[in-house]
Amino acid sequence: MTNQKTRIEAFKRLAPIELRELAGLWAGRGVPSGHQFDGVLENLGWFGKRFRQDMKADALLFHGGDRRLVAVDPKWIPLRLALRWHAFGRTQAAQNLFSYLQGQMRAMGPVAELRTVAFGGVMSAAMVYDRQPIIDHFRRIDDGKIMGAMTVAGEDLIYFFELERVEGP
Repeated sequence: MTNQKTRIEAFKRLAPIELRELAGLWAGRGVPSGHQFDGVLENLGWFGKRFRQDMKADALLFHGGDRRLVAVDPKWIPLRLALRWHAFGRTQAAQNLFSYLQGQMRAMGPVAELRTVAFGGVMSAAMVYDRQPIIDHFRRIDDGKIMGAMTVAGEDLIYFFELERVEGP
């Protein structure tokens, strides 16, 4: 829990970011903090996120075949089961299963919306998922990097990640 507290305090000290500054493609990586999802997204081939000019977003982009990116719709992810059985998400079997199911889980358009939301008393850009009780809060690290804090309604732990800009809008 100490790592969580340290990450939360560090996140709160970062500067807020405006919605319009997020537009573009961002590569992601998890930041270990003791959350159940530490290492899971990377094992499944997570690439990052894409934010659009219209304030809509592809919340979960994964590496697909032929060096392409696949937008996955989080509505297909049984969130409570994933949190409970998180150790499985770091296995080769999970990687194989996810690779097999990725086509069926493909998003048919944006699956989240960008809004300004308070976190720790500070208003900053956030991504609100359409069909999951998830909000990704964002703060600026520098001009090309942002820190994300994924909160899940009803859960105490926060999943932390960094995004680095790959290309602009």
